[in-house]
Amino acid sequence: MNHITAVSTVAVPVTDQDRAVAFYVETLGFDLHLDAELPQLNGRWIVVAPPGAATSLALVPATSHNPAGNDTGIRFTTPDAGAAHAALGVVAGDLLTWPGVPPMFSFQDPDGNTLYLVEG
Repeated sequence: MNHITAVSTVAVPVTDQDRAVAFYVETLGFDLHLDAELPQLNGRWIVVAPPGAATSLALVPATSHNPAGNDTGIRFTTPDAGAAHAALGVVAGDLLTWPGVPPMFSFQDPDGNTLYLVEG
């Protein structure tokens, strides 16, 4: 029997949680679901997500064991990668368009965490 039914939350390490919230909420347009003090993390448990998304991001304090500035491997979806690439308002990599593969591009959050946007 499979007891795992979904991906709920993916942690992204950040060095400045307030700056991260501003980026994900104000720049990317994510919803802020939770922002609670969590002394065990020496910071807050902050959860953001694209509107209506089933999977969210936890913006957790970076540590020596979980540093910021990684290729997260996280791929968000958009109905039009070309339009998003032009309008996102962040420094982004080239819009990649390969035959048989959805258009996509990479970008970074203020901590240098690499994220991807894929047409789908």
